[in-house]
Amino acid sequence: MYQHISDSLNAFQGSLVRICSSENTPPEGAYQVNFNRLEIILEGKYDLVVDANQGDERLSLNQNDMVYIPSNAWSKPTWENSCKMLSILFGKNQVGFSFVNYVVGEGYVDVFKHAMPLPSSMALEHVIDAMNSLATEQRFAAMGEHLANSLILYCRELLQHPQLEKTSRSEKLYRSMCIYVQENFHKDITRVSIANRFGVSQAHVSRLFNQEGSVKFADYVTYVRLDRAKFMLKKYNFKVDEIAHRCGFRDTNYFCRVFKQKTGKTPSGYRLGAA
Repeated sequence: MYQHISDSLNAFQGSLVRICSSENTPPEGAYQVNFNRLEIILEGKYDLVVDANQGDERLSLNQNDMVYIPSNAWSKPTWENSCKMLSILFGKNQVGFSFVNYVVGEGYVDVFKHAMPLPSSMALEHVIDAMNSLATEQRFAAMGEHLANSLILYCRELLQHPQLEKTSRSEKLYRSMCIYVQENFHKDITRVSIANRFGVSQAHVSRLFNQEGSVKFADYVTYVRLDRAKFMLKKYNFKVDEIAHRCGFRDTNYFCRVFKQKTGKTPSGYRLGAA
């Protein structure tokens, strides 16, 4: 599958359809993470709602189309058609590749994730910064296609000539688990689901977080969820119970109790202090 990602990027020649903004309130079920994302349609049709400057916008992406979603902007796939797509996530220190094969009536037939360390590169940072600035400067949006293709060229080179890593297999696995939690914090994440996702035992999940992160698995999940809750309290006017739900907490009272324990403030108090 690693080679399939590399081959897909090598063969890809497409056009950028939209650079999303982060101005409007995300609807229920929207996908919003603190990574910059470039989503590429390899086959089929990909329907989604995105945040545009003038409000929500529905896009229908076809083969060789792509959409760029800045960090903390949102998108909401409708999954009305079958498609194969590649989502590239640009983090501070690594880049993640998520290959998705979705079939109507069957769901996700194939999902594959691969993360690679990023070499120190001011050039890449400048390209990302330029892409993000175009989200609010639509009159220059035509530049986005050239910048997006620059990101693809960078990823091709990275896949063909990966950085030599001095990290252990355990650290790589731990890092992949952390990224998965950051992407799926709103879902019902447990040691069981993580163990099944990565093909290891529950005990091994706990051991990795204790050894590599010096933190309990449950504490890390709570940290990620609370960090997202802080962002939502400052950014949106959602009610506290809706923020709890969107951040993966099933019980609002439990969310408020943990939030106060970890931050010293109630969610409402934190929001007032951030205003």
